[in-house]
Amino acid sequence: MEIKVNYLDNLRLEARFDDFTVISDQPIRYKGDGSAPGPFDYFLASSAMCAAYFVKVYCNARNIPTENIRLSQNNIVDPENRYKQIFKIQVELPEDLSEKDRQGILRSIERCTVKKVVQTGPEFQIETVENLDEDAQALLMAEPEEGASTWIEGKDLPLEQTIANMTAIFERLGMKVEIASWRNIVPHVWSLHIRDAYSNMCFTNGKGATKESALCSALGEFIERLSCNFFYNDQFFGEEIAGSQFVHYPDEEWFQPGPNDELPEGILDDHCRAIYDPDGELRGSNLIDTNSGKVERGIVSLPYVRQSDGETVYFPSNLIENLFLSNGMSAGNTLAEAQVQCLSEIFERAVKRQIIEEEITLPDVPTEVLRKYPDILEGVEALEAQGFPILVKDASLGGQFPVMCVTLMNPKTGGVFASFGAHPSFEVALERSLTELMQGRSFEGLNDFLPPTFNSLAVAEPNNFVEHFIDSSGVVSWRFFSAKADVEFVEWDFSGTNDEEAAGLFGILEELGLEAYQAVFDDLGAPVCRILVPGYSEVYPVEDLVWDNTNKALLFREDILHLHELSDERLAALLERLEETQIDDHEDIITLIGIEFDENTAWGQLTILELKLLINLALGQHEDALDRVQMFLQFNDNTVERGLFYQAVNAVLEIALDDALELDDYLYNFTRMFGEATMEAVVGSVNGSVRFHGLTPTNMQLEGLEKHQRLIESYKKLHAARAARAGVAV
Repeated sequence: MEIKVNYLDNLRLEARFDDFTVISDQPIRYKGDGSAPGPFDYFLASSAMCAAYFVKVYCNARNIPTENIRLSQNNIVDPENRYKQIFKIQVELPEDLSEKDRQGILRSIERCTVKKVVQTGPEFQIETVENLDEDAQALLMAEPEEGASTWIEGKDLPLEQTIANMTAIFERLGMKVEIASWRNIVPHVWSLHIRDAYSNMCFTNGKGATKESALCSALGEFIERLSCNFFYNDQFFGEEIAGSQFVHYPDEEWFQPGPNDELPEGILDDHCRAIYDPDGELRGSNLIDTNSGKVERGIVSLPYVRQSDGETVYFPSNLIENLFLSNGMSAGNTLAEAQVQCLSEIFERAVKRQIIEEEITLPDVPTEVLRKYPDILEGVEALEAQGFPILVKDASLGGQFPVMCVTLMNPKTGGVFASFGAHPSFEVALERSLTELMQGRSFEGLNDFLPPTFNSLAVAEPNNFVEHFIDSSGVVSWRFFSAKADVEFVEWDFSGTNDEEAAGLFGILEELGLEAYQAVFDDLGAPVCRILVPGYSEVYPVEDLVWDNTNKALLFREDILHLHELSDERLAALLERLEETQIDDHEDIITLIGIEFDENTAWGQLTILELKLLINLALGQHEDALDRVQMFLQFNDNTVERGLFYQAVNAVLEIALDDALELDDYLYNFTRMFGEATMEAVVGSVNGSVRFHGLTPTNMQLEGLEKHQRLIESYKKLHAARAARAGVAV
């Protein structure tokens, strides 16, 4: 994690990281103002809070209330060496707590991350640099030993060289990529989380049988998502980029819809139009991209090469963004390596969907076959030893597809997690199933999965697959666990060279009567491909292009960002549009308009329901405001402070709407209950003198929206690199 420190007045310091700001000071006796804790005080508090966090996690997993649990920490200083200290953590537990849970809580405190880092002894490296923002050395692992060369199946270069090559890409872009966390709680199963230190909305996870292979996985995913613009999928790029010569890629093309909003000639082909516009309902305006929002420029489209004949077909960026998410993109040391990974994931997701929705019972992998892969078997047995029954299944559907499945059952919660993996090699596909199962998860994290069901409608519901795609948290049928398999076990093998494997995987698509379209992005210095298989590799339903398109943001973005400046007429029109589009009241504004607000602010917590409520207040529509404030209080998951504000609004509105009540009769005790500042904001909101309390003014230039500005700065690095390579002025 990158922490930037700024000097404030006197001895006060400001540390900024992620979306947080921490202020430190020094006591008056040390020439400070005593206005905030000192750095060492924060360090001490972090240890106690970390211990308390692990206690909370333990208790939550076992439904143990924490109201009567108290924890404290004291540091005992050695009088002869003030740097030698004892951190004494004491925890007070309820008398009726079982001895087993008492010991479990103490063991949980032992897991405190701060404690472990201190005990291990961090290494401090201190250096000067010419410019902090331009020092883009990746914050990754230490340099490998000289001459180290580790090859794994499926890679065309050693892991060490792969890591070095990908790290160099970040350096050229001026990005600091840091490792935020590692996990290795099961033998031969590693995972990690990496992110852009400056813009932590750009992050990926990696998995592998070793830490090096897991790091390669995370770095490769990061580069593929940079190359395919996935980090910025639904986000507004800002007016500067939106008005530049190109928005996404130098080879993009713009197409104007017809005079009656028809789809223009030049985008998609007949095969794709039959899939994406079967009833003739799709309009040109449905395909305006969310990122630029430039309706007058038309439909920005990207060139993809049709696999069957090599012809170029233009796909609207909006269509790709809305339907495919991250499915079908991959980076590699070579294009063939990237294609194998990309196609493997497409088959993994498609076969997983078929198995889950059709409630197919898969055959177990025989024990004698599992024994051929001792490292994988050791990981499975380690999970079994922790009390999690594991099912290892062949998901190839009788040898048709290179897909495997490892399913975990949790007797503590009744939940299950079906993890799938794919690759032409049986062993690699099986390894990926296991590492995917544990990617980024602790044992406590395995308590979050849903129980199986015999409800076929719940299993086949489209959003269930979306949940499985995002984090495998969807529901699975009980029929999946039948002892009677629907297909025979096959010890399949599709392996060969990467070129042979890629050809073989494309051949499977051809046998299924499917067409593939490929775009290759090599402008960052690594081959990345994105493959679309219409009618097969989409994540969201095709109808979303018409009925739930992300470019609905264009109906609202400008007005919401200029909310404080709108006249009553424009506010009323905005409210009417929000009603007419029938968007879920609980959808957040971040998602609606593609702007990354700081989640710790009122903007970051704002939902459509609350926005409508605030507009009602601004327009003096007290009856509608009262209805909405009561709904808000019923379903509120906002901050305690915001909840109290609306509790007071509710009371004042009821008085305003009751001719028999006078606010002055209640104001004194309301002020005692909610505080003077809150009541001033509440009364002002109801009488119209305060508009949009808590929402700081901004605009289309995104003033004050630092989180989104950091995201745009991240994208500008890509944009500039692409322009330079293409010889295009920015």
